[in-house]
Amino acid sequence: MSIRKNKVLIVGGAGFIGSNFIKYLLNNGDYEIVIYDNLSTGKLENIQNFIDENKIIFNKVDITKLSVIKKIRKQRFDYIYNFACPASPKFYLMNPIATWKASVFGINNLLESVIGTKTKLFHSSTSEVYGDPLIPNQIETYWGNVNPIGVRACYDEGKRAAESLIYDYIRLYNVDVRVARIFNTYGPNMAENDGRVVSNFIIQALNNEDITIYGDGKQTRSFCYVDDTIQCIYKLMMNSEKVNSPVNIGNPNEMDITTVAEYIRNVLKSNSKIVNYKAMSDDPKIRRPDITKAKQLFNWEPQIPFCDGIAKTIDYFKKKVDTYE
Repeated sequence: MSIRKNKVLIVGGAGFIGSNFIKYLLNNGDYEIVIYDNLSTGKLENIQNFIDENKIIFNKVDITKLSVIKKIRKQRFDYIYNFACPASPKFYLMNPIATWKASVFGINNLLESVIGTKTKLFHSSTSEVYGDPLIPNQIETYWGNVNPIGVRACYDEGKRAAESLIYDYIRLYNVDVRVARIFNTYGPNMAENDGRVVSNFIIQALNNEDITIYGDGKQTRSFCYVDDTIQCIYKLMMNSEKVNSPVNIGNPNEMDITTVAEYIRNVLKSNSKIVNYKAMSDDPKIRRPDITKAKQLFNWEPQIPFCDGIAKTIDYFKKKVDTYE
């Protein structure tokens, strides 16, 4: 008698974290993996080799449509991982309404699809729910400092609304949902044109172009290599007991943006100049996760130093640049 494989749905699986998570699952278990992605920001090339090798099934699906509820319930997944939503300011500022819908309509449909089932649902929230924080270390109990009508609100408030829906569904329907607030993650499969700090700086330095910093460069971020982020996501989902409150996933090693730019430029021995432009509206001045909860629950903390993670990411982008040339 053959043993049934665990059936996994990864929503937004062609994106940066989603595609890396597919690789992790394939290397750490025997799963039947289905991908939903509308390819608005995800790239098929990130997962094409998995498709070609018949390791996953890809469906172009928009999870904001109500029809997705019936589709998911019919397939009876054991686990659903939701990574669907534009996550870089460049993309969500270009498509603010679609971004809000991906966060809110998308999670609403996923929640409806798991009512009355044993399916475990993971939702990728974000450190942006804390807005421009007024405390140095952002802990999960902090309510945040968010501009609800600013240009970033489509993402910040979309993710906050999604969390609100999740915990109402947990209270009303006892669904099993795990929420991670993911801080700045970087690594292979980042889009070279998505406007995020690490990808921007690497591409600009590789091309000896000006490295552009928006603001004075003193704003801080905490960068977590994607492999570390993924391991904590997996631990969160596989935890034997329900985790009915959000968990921060990130690296508490805080760095200012100018330091990051200088480091990347030096590693690449680039001739790029660092140029400062006007700060973006509502851009957070500090970003540092308190990961005490993840340590206590899963014995997890990041293992990959920034220098090693950046080296791996640079190797990835060097290959991309060589391909274009």
